[in-house]
Amino acid sequence: MSDRDLRLAIVGHVDHGKSTIIGRMLADTKSLPEGKLEFVQENCRRNSKPFEYAFLLDALKDEQSQGITIDSARIFFNTKKRHYIIMDAPGHIEFLKNMVTGASNADAALLVIDAAEGIKENSKRHGYLLSMLGIKQIAVIVNKMDIVEYDEKVFNNIKKEFGLFLKSIDIEPISYIPASGMKGDNIAHKSENMKWYDGHTLLQMLDDFTNPPLPLEKPFRMPVQDVYKFTKDGDDRRIIAGRIESGQIKNGDEIMFLPSGKKSKIRNIEYFNGNKNGTDSAGNSTGFTLEEQIYVKRGQMAVRINEKKSHVSTLLKANVFWLGRENISVGNEYMLKLGTVKVQAIVKEIIKVIDASSLDLQKKQIVERHDVAELIFELKNEIAFDLISENPQTGRFVIVDNYEISGGGIISDLIEDKNEKVRERVLIRDEKWIASDITKNERAVRFNQKSQLIIITGEKNSGRKVLARELENKLFDEGKIVYYLGMGNVLYGVDSDIKQLNKMEPEEHIRRMAEIAYIMMDAGIILIVTALNINDDDVRLIRTITESDDIITVWKGDDISKNMEPDIHIKSNENGISKIINIMNKKGIIFSAE
Repeated sequence: MSDRDLRLAIVGHVDHGKSTIIGRMLADTKSLPEGKLEFVQENCRRNSKPFEYAFLLDALKDEQSQGITIDSARIFFNTKKRHYIIMDAPGHIEFLKNMVTGASNADAALLVIDAAEGIKENSKRHGYLLSMLGIKQIAVIVNKMDIVEYDEKVFNNIKKEFGLFLKSIDIEPISYIPASGMKGDNIAHKSENMKWYDGHTLLQMLDDFTNPPLPLEKPFRMPVQDVYKFTKDGDDRRIIAGRIESGQIKNGDEIMFLPSGKKSKIRNIEYFNGNKNGTDSAGNSTGFTLEEQIYVKRGQMAVRINEKKSHVSTLLKANVFWLGRENISVGNEYMLKLGTVKVQAIVKEIIKVIDASSLDLQKKQIVERHDVAELIFELKNEIAFDLISENPQTGRFVIVDNYEISGGGIISDLIEDKNEKVRERVLIRDEKWIASDITKNERAVRFNQKSQLIIITGEKNSGRKVLARELENKLFDEGKIVYYLGMGNVLYGVDSDIKQLNKMEPEEHIRRMAEIAYIMMDAGIILIVTALNINDDDVRLIRTITESDDIITVWKGDDISKNMEPDIHIKSNENGISKIINIMNKKGIIFSAE
């Protein structure tokens, strides 16, 4: 085999013969398990049922009875040139949403059209979706040519009409192949029934597809999949694991995790079969340990510090292919999944809507099923991403509605959110920052605690300050290094310049308080802050500045603000100290010296 495996998506309208094409390819390349073809043929004979090559794939009885393939399937076969992984993406309108995941990782695609039925709306939708997913290597198979008596005019008319549509969405098929999956015409062997066609057979054409080069030269991107901890026999490794989507890494590289901004160096790249050469690259699943143990969680993006970094924002401008049963309207909330991160996303604006089959611009402010729309999403939390033009691997996402994948999209452009300038300041601060020789881990071991910011908020006269003082005394009595900082201390101290000038800018007060917290947390201290009516936007700003997830938010009072989702709710008549201590224990913030 000369080339690596090629991932091939096969799409097409229901009953246009995708499964028959695949079954015929498997049979003609002798890729089926021994006796499988004969078994299916005999089963059909016993049941007085005409044999179809599609039955080789339709393993479920209810699929055969309906005549449709329901779930995306992976099928493996090979030619003399290389191995192929076929992703059979369903074409039935009810299962079109499976294409979002079934075809999203394909290197190339076959689009099947029934010669007798011609081009259907779904044929065009499939083409549009392949275009959105960035799949440029596409061949069109005009199937069931036997039904139209191998008429060259039928083939040419489909080629002309569909070619004009594909050209309008920037797709230039590698070839159009007239074929019959049932009869075997132009699948593995040249057809004697279509001597007017002098092009390749389907299998010859597949070998003409090229394996897209791995994105080795792009900046390093690895969405964190998980963190594995070891304790047996003194093994204290914490391995950061994930799939490298682009770029390369080696032992000693400086790494940053976004959006948290936490930094460390790769100590060692881990391999299942022992240490190889201390490097790894795009396309591989990998794991590595860090020189300084920092808290990293699933969904963060690992990047190299000396390369262009991913974008971080709470606003996304995106093109979305919508497949959900319910229409999209401004204000609707969904779950957006990009790489390994999941985040709540609200539709902030519908810029334009397009009919994916006709490409007509729709004058409406809702997105209906099978429409394509340009939207702006507002995310609950910051995420790291790239534009589709910069890095397709980290510029695609899917949308989940009611636990179902209901759409797919690509990030088309940047939109500056309210914290963008703050992130720029933090970047400059970090570049100029003179780090202590004493690491956070060393301080944690010495102090028997991890640094933490505890924000106690609520309405006026809710008892925030009383709770904060009691918590400080409790932790101090237990030997912890803890400090209580009231927001008033900040206003009349660090903020006295803007306070005296009556420049009451709440965000600037929060920013300066967060910078104080950054320093005190770097020193390994547990910092307790009280402030009036802190909301989720404020917490996002604080996380951006402190570059930390080590924050516990507490709402003191009976009624929580609609703009705040605290980690802990302590009602007016509760003391609540035990609730805070419990969550600190669960997070491993306070621990004994043993």
